[in-house]
Amino acid sequence: MIDTKERPEVVTPNLDAAFLAISSGTLEVRLAQDVEEIDASQALRYRVFYEERSARPIGDMGVLKRDFDAFDSIADHLLVLDHGKGSGGKAVVGTYRLLRRSLLPSDREFYTAGEYDISKILSYPGQIMELGRSCVDLDHRNRPTMQLLWRGIAAYVFKHNIRLMFGCASLPGTIPDAVSADLSYLYHYHLAPDLLRVRALDHLNVNMNRVPVDRIDNKRALARLPPLIKGYLRLGGFVGEGAVIDRQFNTIDVCVIVQTSAVTNKYYKHYERESHSL
Repeated sequence: MIDTKERPEVVTPNLDAAFLAISSGTLEVRLAQDVEEIDASQALRYRVFYEERSARPIGDMGVLKRDFDAFDSIADHLLVLDHGKGSGGKAVVGTYRLLRRSLLPSDREFYTAGEYDISKILSYPGQIMELGRSCVDLDHRNRPTMQLLWRGIAAYVFKHNIRLMFGCASLPGTIPDAVSADLSYLYHYHLAPDLLRVRALDHLNVNMNRVPVDRIDNKRALARLPPLIKGYLRLGGFVGEGAVIDRQFNTIDVCVIVQTSAVTNKYYKHYERESHSL
């Protein structure tokens, strides 16, 4: 894992935000345009992860009330802004961190590599992208905000010709038995094909096959999943083998993989039309 005791310098790398600016009412989705907006996204992450969900701050995080790590300075930051709340950082109500392979320095690994052996993903041809640090302000956890986030991701995917998306998605808590049905449902019905089946690192691997398949209520299990994981599954996503307990964030992580070519026609045609109009 990356050392997060001291806050790295916040910069906006490779900024080319003009292609992505989608609005709906007072809401807008686009990339962060300056240090203030990235700082606001880190403040939002702190409120959601640490104050609301009881993650454990490291180093200066508690003092600064910011969630940060060394990946923030090399990634793009997708934001949802509510201009009814003000301008600049005051308007940030949703965020997603997007890290393309082409932005990752040759001497660095993706965040997900700290929990999973992602060699199969790394060998995938073409542009790949890691998604992470997704969160939305409590007052904006609704369909319009989430739809804008997904539309923003789709526009980014088309702009940069992303062929594969992946990242860690979380279930609440750190007790596997409490989410046995959830993990087992994902294992039995959404396990990635061998070509993309990444595996949790041996010393972190938590068995996901905890409930026999004939004892799983599929409808109930799907309904129980966090909205983010359900969103990935609707896009044709898979999960890797093995879960990982993340004690800092008070979660149990699964690795989600989405081939952009596997996006349903409904999503693909809609987002392709949106991106071509930009």
